[in-house]
Amino acid sequence: MYELILYVHIFSAILSIGPFFVLVPMTKKIRTAHYDVLLAYLDVFRSAVRIVKHAGHVLVTTGVLLIWQSAWTWGTSWIIMTIGVMVVSIVFLARAFTPVIRQFHAGERTQNDLAAKLHRAVWVYISILALMLWFMTAKPAFW
Repeated sequence: MYELILYVHIFSAILSIGPFFVLVPMTKKIRTAHYDVLLAYLDVFRSAVRIVKHAGHVLVTTGVLLIWQSAWTWGTSWIIMTIGVMVVSIVFLARAFTPVIRQFHAGERTQNDLAAKLHRAVWVYISILALMLWFMTAKPAFW
């Protein structure tokens, strides 16, 4: 059973970070896209964020199950660091994409400003997730 949970955990980690690599080149196309195409790109962004959120739910659930099934404890340094970074990622995800897209629809952002802000947010989020991924794979001992 442990191996199945681990597989689902790894698969959900891939789904949590993978869609954002597709969004990187899309942010550059947003700068010059015509309105109809721009709306389609923004729909892709919303869908990607939705996939990442749901994959994150699976990731957290399977992570809890893996800790429960293993010899690791909740006091292990890499687990505490991962949880801390995870909280940061949740707050960042909630503020980085959907509000920016809403601001664009409300006329508060120009297309170029939107593209720049989304591009920066994608790379920040990828970096946050890469840090979490490093904690989970390298399992560094901080204390």
